[in-house]
Amino acid sequence: MKVIAISNQKGGVAKTTTCLSLGACLSEMGQIVLLVDLDPQANLTLSVGLKPQDIRRTVGDALLGNTSLIGVSRESPVYGLDIVPANQGLVILDRVLYGRPGYQYRLRNGLDDMDKGFYDFVLIDCPPSLGTLTLNALTAADLLVIPIQTEYYAAYTLLHFVKLVQRVREKTNPGLEYRVLVTMYDRRNKIYRIILEQMQRGLSKVLFNTIIEVDTKLRESPVFGQPITLYAPNTRGARQYRALAKELMNHG
Repeated sequence: MKVIAISNQKGGVAKTTTCLSLGACLSEMGQIVLLVDLDPQANLTLSVGLKPQDIRRTVGDALLGNTSLIGVSRESPVYGLDIVPANQGLVILDRVLYGRPGYQYRLRNGLDDMDKGFYDFVLIDCPPSLGTLTLNALTAADLLVIPIQTEYYAAYTLLHFVKLVQRVREKTNPGLEYRVLVTMYDRRNKIYRIILEQMQRGLSKVLFNTIIEVDTKLRESPVFGQPITLYAPNTRGARQYRALAKELMNHG
């Protein structure tokens, strides 16, 4: 079971879209996938067609020890994807969890209690902040995927995350690896092209070969509670996320 956290403290970088689309593509390839929504905005939960306000038990209940992750997981309306859902109740969880014994390890312990042979991949959609929930995700993960746009402040954002990875390795998860995914790329934009070339030179060891380009269908699909593989399976966005899934499968 490979656990992948998808995180960036900057919003609007296709974090949730990547979690949903990658999960759907892995499922399409025959992998059994569990999505974990750790974001109080519950966008991943919404994106699979669930209503957060109607969900009584969420990932928060599992992190508090009131139940297990399996106890709150459910089949999503999207075939092949199970989900541990979220709702806005997670907003207060950062403060409630902080300082409790082993609070950093709650998610990892919950995943360890699951049957390791059942799910092939666990994909965690992190909140756009670096609090207790994100720390739980990075402590539980084998790999951190950092979606990033080719904009002028991208290097600063990435440097901040690399420092965070180093701290997590020192404190709670020495095996954590990270890779960078370029998203929302517009090849018509000269600045984007220049920054991408700089990234490809300086980040060759951690940069995915796959690039996710701007695609209106990727923006539309969550509105209909479907991943891109179902909503518009033959579009550029669908093809690129399939390529990302293959790259992940081939190279880990």
